[in-house]
Amino acid sequence: MNPSGTYLLGLDLGGTRLKAIALNPAGLELARETAPTSGDDWQDQVRRCVTGMVSRLGPPLAIGVAAPGLAAADERAITFMPGRLPGLEGLDWTKFLESPTPVPVINDAHAALLGEVWLGAANGMRDVILLTLGTGVGGAILSDGRLLRGHLGRAGHLGHLTVNADGPLDIVNTPGSLEDAVGNHSISVRSHGSHTSTAALVADVLRGDAAATAVWKRTIRDLAAGIVSLINILDPEAVLLGGGIAEAGDALFIPLAAELDHLEWRPGGHRVRLIHASLGDWAGAHGAAARALEIHLTPS
Repeated sequence: MNPSGTYLLGLDLGGTRLKAIALNPAGLELARETAPTSGDDWQDQVRRCVTGMVSRLGPPLAIGVAAPGLAAADERAITFMPGRLPGLEGLDWTKFLESPTPVPVINDAHAALLGEVWLGAANGMRDVILLTLGTGVGGAILSDGRLLRGHLGRAGHLGHLTVNADGPLDIVNTPGSLEDAVGNHSISVRSHGSHTSTAALVADVLRGDAAATAVWKRTIRDLAAGIVSLINILDPEAVLLGGGIAEAGDALFIPLAAELDHLEWRPGGHRVRLIHASLGDWAGAHGAAARALEIHLTPS
């Protein structure tokens, strides 16, 4: 058994499942667990999962939580996440988990980037952007070694960048957003009903289907336009791509790199690195643990 108080517990709360990971302070994985969160009893499921980890490993050194929505400035709770996980808004996780030490709560995309910086593809970087390409498009920004949160915690919602000013409004009223141009949720509309998932579209692209290829080229072009806009604003050393769409691999990265060759401003020939995020679905749990360690090591 791992000695009590020598590990970090990172919790990544999603709409369908909780991912919990135990890591030592050097980042070595000790255990991981999942639990369903799609029912009204999600809080009970979280408690059972945490209790199970503690019974196996003893009390943790610190706990961190990643969750969807906007996190409070004091990181004690999620302040805004309507329509999902009833009871999440305003839940004080330090009290909820009866933790003797503060439990920091951060946005799940923010946590994913922190995880990649600590133990993943962005390890050691100080200026990096993460784009998560899935049902929608999320993101996070590390600038000069600091996670950008913004005034209300909105910083990093990179999917709500306009790539077509004449396009329809997205869920936050952004016209022609990157999320609507790239996200899996809109693939049926963008393919005129011929495809219901990006994975199926890419499969047809690889088979040489002309109509699918045209849709994919437009998707790549819009993604490249969003990326170069972010590069010009934030001047990162790398752009990380994660999420299910990034699993398309070369079918995504090769044509996207070619588009960036045409569009990216490269002073002195400097090219921003385009990297596949490496921690997958568990990046948020790693990042929650990383934030817990950071809080633990910060003098009170």
